[in-house]
Amino acid sequence: MDLNADLGEGFGIWRLGDDEALLDLITSANVACGFHGGDPSTMRRVCAAAADRGVTVGAQVGYRDLAGFGRRHIAYAFADLRDEVTYQLGALDAFCRAFRIRVRYLKPHGALYHAAAADESQAAALVAAINDYDHELPVLCAPGSVLAQLATGAGIRVVAEGFADRGYLPNGTLVPRTALGALVTDPEQVAERAVRMATDRTVVAVDGTVVPCPVESICLHGDTPGAVASAALVRAALIDAGVTPTPFV
Repeated sequence: MDLNADLGEGFGIWRLGDDEALLDLITSANVACGFHGGDPSTMRRVCAAAADRGVTVGAQVGYRDLAGFGRRHIAYAFADLRDEVTYQLGALDAFCRAFRIRVRYLKPHGALYHAAAADESQAAALVAAINDYDHELPVLCAPGSVLAQLATGAGIRVVAEGFADRGYLPNGTLVPRTALGALVTDPEQVAERAVRMATDRTVVAVDGTVVPCPVESICLHGDTPGAVASAALVRAALIDAGVTPTPFV
């Protein structure tokens, strides 16, 4: 099972989370590309640290919305979103090349992640950007989403993702961040949920419903309180359960 985390989301002198500590625990790093978070120096630092540890690097692309951290929906035209995603892929790729690694997958961030799960135009823009950049680039997204369907139809590998530190609704979607139960911050509970996803392919929703969760990668948000402690427990719990943390590419 792959363990991924959102990293490099600081900007300038503002640092968010402990990227280096998380890189010691995860197998795939979703690196912010400067639109919702991150900047050139941060991207270089995280790529260097990932390369040093052998952690796979993926592009976490988002809306051009630093002030809102990419968590506010933007009604993009198809071509504008396609080109901005392609731009972000190229920016991160430049820093990867400096350390003899490359961008290995794409993952949308925040509001773009949720929009692409249901909005055909925004999902198609992501697929078009992948085709422009590298058709062999996998996309990390929610199982069964519109993005997953369009990517599969275009011959792009889809890697289904689950969230051990986020609450789920009975329909299998995430609890909105503005609602009660959106975050799971107890490290032991996060670890328990991760093991369940990896072994039973299910997750328990906020109302107690057991929801199918057929995933290949488990996300731990770098900005969630206690992220490093949760990641350490998740990794140890998976290994104890006979599951080896391994990158999906």
